[in-house]
Amino acid sequence: MPVIHLNAIAIDPRNPNLFAVAGSDEYTRLYDIRMYKWDGSSDFGKPTDFFCPPHLIGDDRVGITGLAFSEQRELLVSYNDEFIYLFTQDMGLGPNPDPGSPKSMNCDAGELGFSHGSALSQSNTDGDEKITPQVFKGHRNCETVKGVNFFGPKCEYVVSGSDCGRIFIWKKKGGQLIRVMEADKHVVNCIESHPHTMVLASSGIEHDIKIWTPKALERATLPKIIEQV
Repeated sequence: MPVIHLNAIAIDPRNPNLFAVAGSDEYTRLYDIRMYKWDGSSDFGKPTDFFCPPHLIGDDRVGITGLAFSEQRELLVSYNDEFIYLFTQDMGLGPNPDPGSPKSMNCDAGELGFSHGSALSQSNTDGDEKITPQVFKGHRNCETVKGVNFFGPKCEYVVSGSDCGRIFIWKKKGGQLIRVMEADKHVVNCIESHPHTMVLASSGIEHDIKIWTPKALERATLPKIIEQV
């Protein structure tokens, strides 16, 4: 089995039995801890579902650096050298997305085993219509490891750091970029939202952690040359 180096793990807040992991290939793998088999049966170590944008399946140039679940059980995935994608429950590829070349995972947590059967979503590969995830663009995720997160009391926004040292904020619905903030002289890696109020914490290459609150008296505008930056 090929070894997939893991970068991110996220637990479903609506169902703590479910957690997703991702790393050095294009797939996010969903596991159900209720499928654990103490006897090490044939279902040992098998994900219950896979997630990947259709155009990235089979692309060995990309990997995943960040994962996050929303309170609505949506799954946010940040790719290096690519974009951020939002998956809903009906976008899973099933327990075996590529039968001709099965993707497996081997890591230090090999004591956990899981079985087939999607726990988060139903496979849409049998239908003619392809369901594509919402995409969020504008940031740059090439250096170090970028996290990604939701923001707002109902997870209305998506937030990420960037190689340009800024925090990017998008509307979750529609993917519109609405705010860009300078947060580090080099790179912003981590973005965490407060669980109960509108507060963000960010960190990066610099040695401090910055706390952000929405207290501006005037509405901020995007830099005119943000795409070039």
